[in-house]
Amino acid sequence: MAGVDGRQNAEGSITKKKPTAAPVVCVFALEPKRFRVEHLKLMNRFLWLAVLFLFSLVVGAEEPGPVFVVPLKTEVSEAQFFFLRRALKNAEMQHASAFVIDMETYGGDVKAAIDNMEALLRTTVPTYTFVNPRAISAGALIAVATQKIYMAPGSVIGAAAPVAGDGGDLSKTMKDKVVASLSAMARSAAQKNAHNAEVAEAFIDKKKEVKIGDIVINRSDSLLALSAEEAVHVYNGRPLLADGIAMNIEGMLRQAGLNGPILRVAPSGAERLAVWITKLAPLLLLGGVLGAYLEFKIPGFGLAGIASLICFGLFFTGHYIAGLAGWETIVLFVLGLILVLGELIIHPGTVLPGLLGVLLMLGAMINAMIDRWPSQGYWPTEGMLMRPLFNVSLAMVLAIIAVYVLAKFLPRTSLYQRLVLSAAVPAGPVALLPRDGLSLEIGAIGITHTTLRPSGKACFGEHLLDVVSSGDFIEAQVPVKILMIEGARVVVERA
Repeated sequence: MAGVDGRQNAEGSITKKKPTAAPVVCVFALEPKRFRVEHLKLMNRFLWLAVLFLFSLVVGAEEPGPVFVVPLKTEVSEAQFFFLRRALKNAEMQHASAFVIDMETYGGDVKAAIDNMEALLRTTVPTYTFVNPRAISAGALIAVATQKIYMAPGSVIGAAAPVAGDGGDLSKTMKDKVVASLSAMARSAAQKNAHNAEVAEAFIDKKKEVKIGDIVINRSDSLLALSAEEAVHVYNGRPLLADGIAMNIEGMLRQAGLNGPILRVAPSGAERLAVWITKLAPLLLLGGVLGAYLEFKIPGFGLAGIASLICFGLFFTGHYIAGLAGWETIVLFVLGLILVLGELIIHPGTVLPGLLGVLLMLGAMINAMIDRWPSQGYWPTEGMLMRPLFNVSLAMVLAIIAVYVLAKFLPRTSLYQRLVLSAAVPAGPVALLPRDGLSLEIGAIGITHTTLRPSGKACFGEHLLDVVSSGDFIEAQVPVKILMIEGARVVVERA
């Protein structure tokens, strides 16, 4: 044992050997295993980085959204604004990579120009203007509201001073007010889009002097208008207004680095009709309500029902064209109408379906007039509800007044008697006053034999008479009393 584990000394004790190199060898023998673990960890990290890199390449390789190219080749008007707003909303819904205005206009309505500016400033899609070949007056204001401006060779932009509708000068007070408000809007739009705010202001105010360093761009006694070469001229490392000159829209898209598929949007002739429809919204709602009321009072489906459908159809069609109402609004209205018809015709007296239907129809009419953008939430703000609520409230007040007048006076007119369809009243014996000893007086009680809409039949004792309600819709088998007798005409009301 001593020979193996130690060496015996003179005193007979055993001393341990000095450590040999074997443990050191064992320590080094463990290092390759630790190296393999670290190697696996590095490989794992490398694989994850490779996966993330490939994923980024796949995401980056997705085709860019479409480039909407929208012409503005007419005067700036409310109908043109309806078209531009509709195109902007479609661009947002299709995740467009750019919205390009192909502009050639001498200007137009100031209010429409402001509406165009507000729509362009609120959209989430990158906006561009290609001046081809002029953006004068209101066109210059709209161009400043876009993020980038490009120009065709020989094109012109500017000269946006306000004038009267006939082209003459405004009065001094009015001109000062309009110039001040437009200048503030132009400065704000230019600052938001990183344009030269002084240039935008000088388009409107001839008193505005524009200087860059010691260079005078515009004197204080002239209205600023820029040629393409002047607009792209570089001062202190940045162009005066425009980012480049291109021969056509395709060249402009190449300069701007827009590679998405081009989607050209054309205005429809219905935009001008939509302007008038949205303005006449309260009257169309009034016509729809009155037509529906008369249709339920007169047996059969006649002119009143057709007029009601036309009014409601024009209302929703116009707001759909204007970019306000969608198909979901029309479906909501139709669903409400079905519930109301079911309440009146199939199961009268149940109340709840009819009430729900009326609420759905009112909600659809209000929703159709809300100017909602795809980037906004569905729930409208107070400001968005003001005009729709006013229009619906006005239409409802006028409808209540008109229904009261019709219910009071229409049954007494000869025109109403000609409108009543006798085919809607079932055949049966009719007694005329006085006949067969029948003697009735005001206040006599009877019971309806048919539904009064408002004409129909009612039984008084054993006699069946043609009667007319005082204007109310009265179901069959309901007690009524005589309100008035005029020859052979008997007017009744609910007892």
